[in-house]
Amino acid sequence: MLIRPVRRLSRRAAAIFFWAFCRQAASNYGSRSISKNMRSRFVLTVSILVIILLPNRAYRAQEVRRIAYDGISVDVVIDRPANYFVDVLITFPGTVASDDQIIPAARNILERTKEITNRTDMMIVSVAYPQEGRLMGDSVREAEAALLWVKEKSRKELRRKVRKIFLIGHSQGGYMVTRLNTMHPTDGVISNAPGPLNLVYRCGLEESGQIPLGAVCTLLRNTYGTTTVNPAAYMARSLLSFTEGHRSDILFVQGLADSPIQLFSWPTFKQQMTDCTACQSRQFVEIAGGGHTSLFDSPEAIAVYNAFINR
Repeated sequence: MLIRPVRRLSRRAAAIFFWAFCRQAASNYGSRSISKNMRSRFVLTVSILVIILLPNRAYRAQEVRRIAYDGISVDVVIDRPANYFVDVLITFPGTVASDDQIIPAARNILERTKEITNRTDMMIVSVAYPQEGRLMGDSVREAEAALLWVKEKSRKELRRKVRKIFLIGHSQGGYMVTRLNTMHPTDGVISNAPGPLNLVYRCGLEESGQIPLGAVCTLLRNTYGTTTVNPAAYMARSLLSFTEGHRSDILFVQGLADSPIQLFSWPTFKQQMTDCTACQSRQFVEIAGGGHTSLFDSPEAIAVYNAFINR
């Protein structure tokens, strides 16, 4: 019963505790066999060794690590608090142009999440899921691997006891966490401006020349042909196809001044999620005048988010 409290001691507190112990031991033994000067040197030496050797648990530690689950590897950025018992936020960033931008994007959403979270005792694992050259949705396997690693391996590898797990995603990251919610239960999911909602609509605009060509639709077109020839393939990868079977409570945040492409399909997505009869609780926060990053910018959204993770 005494092991866990000791593990939560900071390096300095542990050193002071051990110093006091050694001083008492030296006093009891040394009063008969060694001088006062020798006892002081003994205590000082042992205390210095303790400070050097004990792991530092007094401050937050952040690292980039490649993790693996069931043969699937993915890079993550881990931000660990000092406490042993932790609730975990697993964060997923939005779209990047190339894979060399994934780690910076993962760090960015980690920091933005820390800024809006009113607790300092939560561990954050930010997932740098691969995107370059991937069809939309294919990277859900790395996203799933990260979630299962936190669930099943983080206690041993990170020396933290996980109590609750929350998923939080922005944009394509919102797409990832929304899909993960149909696959595995957690303690809650926060999805900000999730998308793409409707790839038939979005990629159709590119094909007609109404918007510039992008990597996501180009990859799909090279694989499936156009939206006119093969609309079902595009819709199968759209978030509109994942509005059933949500296994945990989910909070959606959507700025109503987001891009026209996002807002075109948002009412349909919201209605389909609302109509789900086999879903856990769904909550929608719509921010008037809010943009694509409303979760991180809006005081209203931030307040709702904190209430959600602190239930």
